[in-house]
Amino acid sequence: MSSGKDYGYTWHLSLRVDRPVEGCNLRPHAYMYSKKLDERDIDKPMPLYSKRAPHQPAQHEFHFRWFRGPMQEPCAYSGCPRRTSFSPHDWSSYALGGGCSLQCVSTQSSLFKANFCNSNCFVQAWKTQYTIRRPSPVDEEIDIDSPNDDCRADSSSPTLMHSYQSYNDFGASVEDTEEWVEVSQDAVFTTSAEDVGRKIKVECTAVGMDGEVLLRRAVKTDLVLARAPDPIKRNLVTMKGTGNGNGTRFRVVTYNILAEIYATQQMYPYCDFWALSWDYRFQNILRELKEVAPDVMCLQEVQADHYETHLYQALNDAGFEGVYKQKTRASMGISGKVDGCAIFWKKSKFHLVESYSIEFNELAQRQCQVLGMNPRSEEGAAYLNRLSRDNVAQLIVLEFAQPSSSRNS
Repeated sequence: MSSGKDYGYTWHLSLRVDRPVEGCNLRPHAYMYSKKLDERDIDKPMPLYSKRAPHQPAQHEFHFRWFRGPMQEPCAYSGCPRRTSFSPHDWSSYALGGGCSLQCVSTQSSLFKANFCNSNCFVQAWKTQYTIRRPSPVDEEIDIDSPNDDCRADSSSPTLMHSYQSYNDFGASVEDTEEWVEVSQDAVFTTSAEDVGRKIKVECTAVGMDGEVLLRRAVKTDLVLARAPDPIKRNLVTMKGTGNGNGTRFRVVTYNILAEIYATQQMYPYCDFWALSWDYRFQNILRELKEVAPDVMCLQEVQADHYETHLYQALNDAGFEGVYKQKTRASMGISGKVDGCAIFWKKSKFHLVESYSIEFNELAQRQCQVLGMNPRSEEGAAYLNRLSRDNVAQLIVLEFAQPSSSRNS
């Protein structure tokens, strides 16, 4: 048996999936990381998705398996509208009011193990409950989603258990395999009408380049909600007094698409999780961009990884070419988690002549020298601190693909 001194690190596999909505892609947020092992933690038990190792994780890749769960009753209270509707709007009216899922753990109650979508439904159902004499459940396991986030009352009061986490971890071994049907082994899973009212489970396996299984973890989503109605079509603000010349007309659109790294409930507490999900918003953003029929698009807050995985491919398929420049700050924890600017133009109408990018941090440094300020002085440091915000800009020169005497680049 190896001693604790043989291990210098702990490995951990992080896995998260957004709230699923019918028709939207589910993309697992998976990554491995390591920590230096503290001698005081050598004998402590490790979660199933972590382990001790003598070195940091080697190069690896992720393999995924997707499972569809059984139909579930979202709330035991007969008067709850969520029993018959999986509309995201109906569910949001509860979530934004601070509701959380609950389970009754009073063994003497007729509601024992019944699940409720919020405290109001539990209170209403409690009015109709009655006492049932059961054997003391010494060895009986209570089926809850988040065993570490519970609060219990004594048996004389309405007893319930809270589940605050949106994403529930079931470790690497899943005991209820008979109830789950494997539906995909792709890296991305697109939910359908068949998934509405069910939970989706994704199993992630980190595999070394030599084929060795490093870690495995599985998480289960909340219930899949039905497809949300399309947002009301908006009229974009049009600049007045443009296009009065005799040249060829073309349309330029500018749009801040809100990077996922900023779309948090702390910033937007009036929005539910599903409405902030990038894959849900991307479908609406793409539809809106196509509806306004632009010839040139200037986009802000474009996340670096989303430019590669979503925007470029989708807009290229729609007949556009583009360039991208990310901000000069470091990524927020994971590669690609930084935003920037993107410009797209219609390939059938323009071709690119020149492209430039500007980093304002660099310009601030230069201007500080031009003004004769020492960057280390109080005045110079204040100047740079005010101007060095990691912002960038893009400039491109386009030429009409089919030039004529009335067209100028």
